[in-house]
Amino acid sequence: MSDFLLSLQDVSLAFGGPPVLDKVSLSISRGLRAALTGRNGEGKSTLMKVIAGAIEPDGGTIVRAPNLRTIYVSQDVPHDRPDDAAFNALSGGRRRRQILEEALLARPDLLLLDEPTNHLDMEAIDWLEGFLRRQREMAVLIVTHDRRFLKRVATTIFDLDRGELAGWPCDYPTFVRRKAELQADEAVYWARKSRKLAEEEAWIRRGVKARTTRNEGRVAALKKLRAEFAARRTAVGTATLRLDTAQPGGVSVLKVKDLSFAYPGGRPIVDNFSATILRGERIGILGGNGAGKTTLLNLLTGRLAPTAGEVVRGTNVELAFFDQLRSEMKPELTVGENIASDRDEVIVGGQKKHVYSYLADFLFTPERVRTPVKALSGGERARLMLAKLFLRPANLLVMDEPTNDLDIETLELLEEQLLAYKGTLLLVSHDREFLDNVVTSTFVLEGDGTVRGFPGGYADYVAQRGKTAAAAKPPPPPRPAAPDAATPPRGTAAAPPAPRKLSYKEQRELEALPERIDALERELADLRAALGDGTIYRTDPARAQARAARLPLAEAELEAAVDRWAALEERAAGA
Repeated sequence: MSDFLLSLQDVSLAFGGPPVLDKVSLSISRGLRAALTGRNGEGKSTLMKVIAGAIEPDGGTIVRAPNLRTIYVSQDVPHDRPDDAAFNALSGGRRRRQILEEALLARPDLLLLDEPTNHLDMEAIDWLEGFLRRQREMAVLIVTHDRRFLKRVATTIFDLDRGELAGWPCDYPTFVRRKAELQADEAVYWARKSRKLAEEEAWIRRGVKARTTRNEGRVAALKKLRAEFAARRTAVGTATLRLDTAQPGGVSVLKVKDLSFAYPGGRPIVDNFSATILRGERIGILGGNGAGKTTLLNLLTGRLAPTAGEVVRGTNVELAFFDQLRSEMKPELTVGENIASDRDEVIVGGQKKHVYSYLADFLFTPERVRTPVKALSGGERARLMLAKLFLRPANLLVMDEPTNDLDIETLELLEEQLLAYKGTLLLVSHDREFLDNVVTSTFVLEGDGTVRGFPGGYADYVAQRGKTAAAAKPPPPPRPAAPDAATPPRGTAAAPPAPRKLSYKEQRELEALPERIDALERELADLRAALGDGTIYRTDPARAQARAARLPLAEAELEAAVDRWAALEERAAGA
């Protein structure tokens, strides 16, 4: 079987402006694990759609292997799917996971993933990482801003920069280093060219004044240099983020006393939680999809009333909230109108600034300032939300998934601002590296209403959780007094066991699991539809109680079935 899957040769595409793809070429073979990087707006999603066949390029050649099976998972999670009540009842994170599971179960030759970690919880991201790392038959091309995911999964980098694509056969950290070196060399090259152009322009002006005979070769060289500068596509500028802190309040920002919350007829989301949040703390909130991270944020900030207990706010607390749903944005209004209404100026750090100048700091051109929000990309909407948020001086900053859709450079600038922020931060994020770099402690929702506090970021929490689990395990059985023939000599590493082929029973299990997964998904859809209707609680309380008890069991069975399928699939591929 040939390893060749697809190639692009001199593919170009423009939408009325500079080329988004300028004679792009690449080749994809079986087993490739590559990331596609580039700034927001460079055209990464467009290139993915061209590869998937969803967009036809203006020119160039695309060659696909016969019977190539390609699946493209876009960055947008659909709000609903026609006649699919099971899917429509799921949360955003569970919808994302189901879409990914469906794509993997289909066993494509080429899998295209656009921001696959958006909306996934950490456990699901770890699962996806492991699954992709084990694949040998499928080729995977990924667009993601998740730096840890990039480091662990990608072995090749394709970088899209000003319409041109470069391939880097290395891991992500090596790419970052080499790209920085290349950009430094490019800056030196154009600085020299700029000095040369200035010298030649001065020479020709002196010649015109003196009416001397012109050196036609030198004039031709000057014209060529002018044309080179005119055709040059400079890199997009860097966003300028300035987070304004309000006057500090009291030492105690929030006092949480015996806080509990549950939706009617549902399980406890928060149960008897108490904590004191002090000025200057940066707290990350972790938990699985559906565990209630956003609910906890809304309880802590007064957006949601608790079932029991209370949250007491300290003195002079000024709060600003970054909403993951971007609900404060009005899609029909322009970018400028969302920021300044009908005014021309905004107040930044106590000073007046023209709205165009302020939004230029967030990489919005005057044309984009006049564009309706509904026409923006995901990354542009994220930057606009930050622009609106940063206009509010606050000493309590609450951010729900702020990293979604941000490019890595803007994400790192946001990190710098949050590290320098003098106020208190409450942060929900699935980005493990972002959490490790920013937060000083974490609240973890364990899914049964328990909220536990841990010092440090995500990696610290994982390490502490591992120690707790290890301490809870029974001690291992005593080792035999003398080694037998199967025991390696002292100081010699044991050889890893050879991959074991699937037994007949396991092979039948693997073949039956997709149908089992479908059946569980249909059952969950029925359960959620019945419980979500609410009338069942009045008409048949006993049946409602039985279905409510069955729901978490069915969810656990579904996740176990998917994990079992992934494990058997890995064994079948590696044997």
